[in-house]
Amino acid sequence: MTNLNILNLGAGVQSTALYLLSMDQSEPEVPKYDYAIFADTQEEPATVYEHLEWLQSLGGPPIIIVTAGRLGDALEKGSDASGNQRTDGGHYISIPAYTKHPTTGDRGIIRRQCTADFKVKPVEKEIRRIVGATPGRPVDKSITIVQSMGLSFDEPKRVIRVTQRFMGRPKNWQVIFPLWEMGWERTDCMAYLREKVPHDVPRSACVFCPFHSDAEWRWIKENDPDGWARSVEIDNICRTGQGLDAHRFLHKSCEPLELVDLQTRDEKTGQLKFGFIDECEGYCGN
Repeated sequence: MTNLNILNLGAGVQSTALYLLSMDQSEPEVPKYDYAIFADTQEEPATVYEHLEWLQSLGGPPIIIVTAGRLGDALEKGSDASGNQRTDGGHYISIPAYTKHPTTGDRGIIRRQCTADFKVKPVEKEIRRIVGATPGRPVDKSITIVQSMGLSFDEPKRVIRVTQRFMGRPKNWQVIFPLWEMGWERTDCMAYLREKVPHDVPRSACVFCPFHSDAEWRWIKENDPDGWARSVEIDNICRTGQGLDAHRFLHKSCEPLELVDLQTRDEKTGQLKFGFIDECEGYCGN
């Protein structure tokens, strides 16, 4: 039987720690990876791509980059990653944009599909290609696939959700959480990376991710003009379409992003905080 160890590489803090731990083999819970797969939404900040290039320069496990296309283009077309559109004429949005009813003012959030379409599926498609699986057919039983996810000990709910998602898989397609098994939290990963990486490891998320905190939006606005322009563009795209679907926003205030006051209480007190709540490491956390 052949074991294939795959790292879902989001190029953020946790998955970078796993990649480097696999190279130095200092922790027995971390396997030596055959491949690391990065699913590119083509909408990450420049710092993520620069960091990815640095990882590739280390000569570690081969890093394969896959993509389902540019996420923002699908948002503009109102389609999913495969180009499918709504049949009722509405504008489909796959990101978890915030919604506001034009009459009642009731607020909500759109179900997130972007991670599944632009992260999970491209990675799994590539794994099937690597093992030579016929489309529509299960992976040969002589091959055991073990996917490592960069979920740390401070993310128990996400570990449970991903574990549940894999319960429907054949026994020879497994998921493991080395950081969880090691008892490492995100802060432990950051401490480890300070000794290994000559730059700050970026957060893995699209520049226009609605899960950004105000501090993160502010940082993008002040430090990444291209990323901010793209975010404003996508925010405006979210309000295209007909009827109630037009009332969608990237910012939780349900106001146009370019008009939002991003001065937070933490910034006023000099205590800048970043909300690392949802890095896109290549798995569906919801």
